[in-house]
Amino acid sequence: MRILGIETSCDETGIAVYDDEQGLLSHELYSQVKLHADYGGVVPELASRDHVRKIIPLIQKALKDANTEGSDLDGIAFTQGPGLVGALLVGSSVGRALSYAWDIPAVGVHHMEGHLLAPMLEAHAPEFPFVALLVSGGHSMLVDVKGIGEYEVLGESIDDAAGEAFDKTAKLLGLDYPGGPLLAKLAEKGEGGHYQFPRPMTDRPGLDFSFSGLKTFAAYTIRDADDSEQTKANIAFAFQEAVVDTLIIKCKRALKQTGRKRLVIAGGVSANTYLRESMQTLMTSLRGEVFYPSLGFCTDNGAMIAYAGMQRLKAGQTCDLSAAAKPRWPLDSLMPV
Repeated sequence: MRILGIETSCDETGIAVYDDEQGLLSHELYSQVKLHADYGGVVPELASRDHVRKIIPLIQKALKDANTEGSDLDGIAFTQGPGLVGALLVGSSVGRALSYAWDIPAVGVHHMEGHLLAPMLEAHAPEFPFVALLVSGGHSMLVDVKGIGEYEVLGESIDDAAGEAFDKTAKLLGLDYPGGPLLAKLAEKGEGGHYQFPRPMTDRPGLDFSFSGLKTFAAYTIRDADDSEQTKANIAFAFQEAVVDTLIIKCKRALKQTGRKRLVIAGGVSANTYLRESMQTLMTSLRGEVFYPSLGFCTDNGAMIAYAGMQRLKAGQTCDLSAAAKPRWPLDSLMPV
């Protein structure tokens, strides 16, 4: 089976062709970072318009690189939600139009299921069941995964997600957009012991996350500190350490609660080196395993959508051509395959 994957949930246009025997045949990704940088965040209308401009040329290139014609495809997978409704409509409209034109089935994919299954693209892929930590700009979520579509959300962010807190704190430090990776780089120059940030919601039971208070704590710390580069680096170090420690504490609780020995970490924040090193230390101590997507598949991409869509198409799940975008779509409402 050969699938075209289309991802347009936010500010990256991702297109991929995936074959269940040959693996990933092509992968195209266009990022709108420069477009939104002047505004310090994603402008939904501009994102939608840029998807319109880029999506067809990227599809054409992905098909050419995969040596594939429309008639060679067995299906199309597009991100149906959650995400920015205008951006989602671009991918879903193009995906359904090509489905009609090429007379092949289409399926709408849950964006977070795509992230959750992204490690399956790797040579060393996790086996079910496992606990997944999904951490990105819009989501922080712990999920007990028994199989594809068999998801129990154990905890999630009640305000700012981890990636959002990274970006907002980076902006307070005077870093460019998107600030999360720049804050992590700045933290490499920082030293511990200068600042002690709280580990939010770890002093009570439960697996939900809250990072808005941590961001506010960072704002007051930055306001009261001097403006030297070393001080900024020390604050970045303390902030990153607090976020990662919080994630580790919650993951440890989730693993104990479920009895799992495998942990999957996916989403944009999963590219953070300090997070990866810390989670590896945790899982080694627990005699378990941790799995990640490769760095190129941590952020939004078409490959994860193609893979997730293939699993659902194989199970006979399709959508009709009137399928609407779902900007809000609970992960645990999905059907199992």
